[in-house]
Parts: sequence; structure tokens; C-alpha cells
Amino acid sequence: MSGRKGFRVAALACGAALLLAMGAALRPLLPAPAAPPVLTATEIGFVQDMVTHHSQALVLVQRLDRGVDPAVLVLAGQIADTQRTELGMLLGWLRLAGAPVAGTDPMAWMRPVGAHRHAGADAAQHDSAMPGMATTGELDELAAATGTQAEVLFLRLMQRHHYGGIEMAATADALLDGGEVERAARDMITGQGREAGLLGLLLDRRA
Repeated sequence: MSGRKGFRVAALACGAALLLAMGAALRPLLPAPAAPPVLTATEIGFVQDMVTHHSQALVLVQRLDRGVDPAVLVLAGQIADTQRTELGMLLGWLRLAGAPVAGTDPMAWMRPVGAHRHAGADAAQHDSAMPGMATTGELDELAAATGTQAEVLFLRLMQRHHYGGIEMAATADALLDGGEVERAARDMITGQGREAGLLGLLLDRRA
């Protein structure tokens, strides 16, 4: 009996070892579980469009006459520094997500489901109908302006630009459910709201 029992135990051990070996051999053939996406589609859309939005803020600063009031120049420089820092963060997220810098359908994440962008006069203002964006004509006008005219135009365009960015960030905050992108959107609302107030104060002095 002891011999049969020992044989049975050995057979069971061999069977278990064989099953383990088969499992290890078959494991590479089984599909690996899909990794969760780094960013959701809404986050990617918001980040891509905010890259475009921030980039134009830098253009506004670049086209401002360097001979304007130092107070305006200082605020413009502060805005540019903030926008560059956030732009680097946004681009880093897109690289991690393996997403392109620009989407194929700008502002789609912000439109109601089923809504489509209409061609025509409204779309001609900017190809993405992005809130607060300056037109090509306004950018050219700013580049040609000097002195007080440049100050007023810059302050108006940048304040409108910030209000547009706040609108986008507030929509993202409402659509998202936690995460770094939503926290960044909330920071943008606070930071750009504060800057928009300063822009308004400088604009009131020139009114």
C-alpha cells in the first residue's frame, strides 16, 4: 500500500508541475489586459484646444509695442510666463497620451453631443470658433499699433482672450470627474480670472 500511495503522490506532483508548465507556456498567447488610457477623449480635446489658446496669448504679447506703459509691459510679461509654463505642461500630457498637438475637430469636446460646427460668417472669425480668440485682422492691428492705442487694444484683446479661456476651463471642470487635467482647469480659472481683473483695471485707467 505504501508503494502505491507513494506512486500516487508522485503522479499528482508531476501532474501539477505539468499544468504549471502549460500555463506558463500559454500565458504569452493570452491577450494582456488593456492599460487604462492616460487621458480621456474629453481631456485630450480640452488640452489640445488649450494649447492653441495659450499659443495665441503668446502671440498677443509678442505683437505688443515695447514702448507702451511699463505697467502694461510687466503684466504682459507675467501673463506670457504663466502661459509658457502651462503650455509645457499641456504638451507633456499630450506626449504621454500619444496624442497629436492639434485635434481634427477643434472644440468638439465642448459642443453638445450631436451638435456640429456651422460654416459661414461665425466660423470665419476663427477656424475653431474658440472662445476669446483674436482674428487675423485684430492681430495685425495690434502689431501696427503704438502707444496708448496699442495698450488699449492689447488689454481688450487679452481680457477677452482670458474670458474665453475661463469659459473653456469651466466647461472642462464641469465635464471631468477628478484628475490632474481638471485640477489644472480650475487653476486656470483662478489665475486667468485674477489676470483678467488686472487687465480691466489698466483698461479703466485708459478709458
